[in-house]
Amino acid sequence: MAAGYLDILRARHAARLLTGTLVGRLPNGTAHIAIVLFTRAEGGSYTLAGALAAVYGLATAVGQPLLGRAVDLYGQPRVQLPAAVLSALGMALLAVAGFGSLPLAYAAVVVAGVFTPPLEGGLRALWPSVLGSEDRVHRAYAMDAVAQEVMFTIGPLLVTLLVSLWSPAAALLVINAIGVLGALSVVLSEPSRTWRSAPREAHWLGALRSRGLLALLGSFFFVGMALGSITVAGVAYADDHGRESVYGWLMAALGLGALIGGALYGARQWFGPPERRLRVIVALLALGYLPLMLTPGVVAMTVLAAVAGVFLAPAIACSFIVVDRHAPRGTVTEAFSWLVTTFGVGAAAGTAVAGPAVELGGTAWSFAVAGAGGVAALIVLLSTGRVLAVPGHSAVAVRGPGGDRDDAVEPGLGQGRQA
Repeated sequence: MAAGYLDILRARHAARLLTGTLVGRLPNGTAHIAIVLFTRAEGGSYTLAGALAAVYGLATAVGQPLLGRAVDLYGQPRVQLPAAVLSALGMALLAVAGFGSLPLAYAAVVVAGVFTPPLEGGLRALWPSVLGSEDRVHRAYAMDAVAQEVMFTIGPLLVTLLVSLWSPAAALLVINAIGVLGALSVVLSEPSRTWRSAPREAHWLGALRSRGLLALLGSFFFVGMALGSITVAGVAYADDHGRESVYGWLMAALGLGALIGGALYGARQWFGPPERRLRVIVALLALGYLPLMLTPGVVAMTVLAAVAGVFLAPAIACSFIVVDRHAPRGTVTEAFSWLVTTFGVGAAAGTAVAGPAVELGGTAWSFAVAGAGGVAALIVLLSTGRVLAVPGHSAVAVRGPGGDRDDAVEPGLGQGRQA
């Protein structure tokens, strides 16, 4: 397991790009948590906290594909770093101004969300030129998903630590300053500076003209909804038990489970179409969310949260392969950014629904939103099986140093595997 990941990290620039992307994405990965904690600390209701987090998610959803398309057209440095700075300034405005003016608070989270840099899609666009071979790229996708879970494990703990040491406002400022440094590290690297997207067919829909990609995005909207609802439900559960630290442990357990699942997923060779494998993984993911509605004691709930997270990273890693198979030529960053967008919209919907669910029916109702989201994600994949069975292009491309596609290589050809 470790040997395959070490092989990738030893590749020139790989460790820097992965680390810089994770650090740069820290503000986005912890934004919902930080916004909810900041709102509650300032005396705001769960509904207000959920609404602000939802607005942030929607703003991110709008910004990611637009910025992703800009990256495909103009390159990474000219888009990623200015966006990171503007996003950090939006969160700083929220932290400083607070809720003296609600319109200003909403405007601040809109700016922070819209200008969230598409570092996630950018990294996946860089992997082929950095790693070269298809097998290494596929393993990098799995490692990428695992590394994200490290961030989602450490991120909540870091936010709660900063809150306990200083304040929720300080947490917002520090996390976003760190994010700008991560983006700076990425855009100053040689692969980021020299990368160029493959030539693309002019079309106003861009990546969205792929029916298979649309089907995948529809499913992962509901996965995002499940995750977004857990953000609010976890805070309500912690309040029920009178300890703020419980929230951090629940979110860390969820991330730890995903980390373990992702590491195991990336360590083995997989046979068969990734679309079929994704249906099985999402079914197990939905099954893991349902027991959270029981809301048992803290220890048992932490264990359930860890179990619920086990299939998250495998689902994400497998979705990366599916995106690459269905994305139209020359839209790689935009396509991956649309995946981020569906998570943002779904998470926004989840937080928006879970807030009122807590106040109307209690904590169990808010966790029920997560279970419903997982089931809905599976239903979408099952109902669009024929569309997903026909890739937009029949190969995962290996790009040269400039980012253009070289001769396509059929996934798993001669090797019997695709991930």
